[in-house]
Amino acid sequence: MDPHDEAGCQAPPEGPFLCINNCGFFGSAATMNMCSKCHKDMMLKQDQAKLAASSIENFVNGSSSGSMEVPESVTDGAVSVEPKTVQAHALPAMGSVEGEKPSEGPKRCNSCKKRVGLTGFNCRCGNVFCAVHRYSDKHDCPFDYHMAAQNAISKANPVVKAQKLDKI
Repeated sequence: MDPHDEAGCQAPPEGPFLCINNCGFFGSAATMNMCSKCHKDMMLKQDQAKLAASSIENFVNGSSSGSMEVPESVTDGAVSVEPKTVQAHALPAMGSVEGEKPSEGPKRCNSCKKRVGLTGFNCRCGNVFCAVHRYSDKHDCPFDYHMAAQNAISKANPVVKAQKLDKI
């Protein structure tokens, strides 16, 4: 008798085999003959497809519940017992983007269009400028600094007026 048969062990496969997605890595029987990365990607796609199908079904049926139960993993037709709770978020309509401002890419100087990134200077006029154009006289700032200073002084120093005295 073979020593493997007596111990109840199985002989390893005859050799390593490549992933069925032809990514160049080796697969295993535990991951359905895929490498670990391809298997993980496939499981994520399956979970997303289930979530999308259930959210579309809930939307079509008019269900307004905020959470739904989605099974955590499905393997060979057997569903695991631990459910996973997922919050459903309402998606805005395609044409109505009111509160969101689209990302415009890197910050640039409003005068010379040079990339400033995190080193940009925010001016009181609401624009971003580089180190050369950060001063108001360098970028023809429309903000009225003189009037702003007058308003700040008048708010900080209220008029103190004494009551009139009666003449004797």
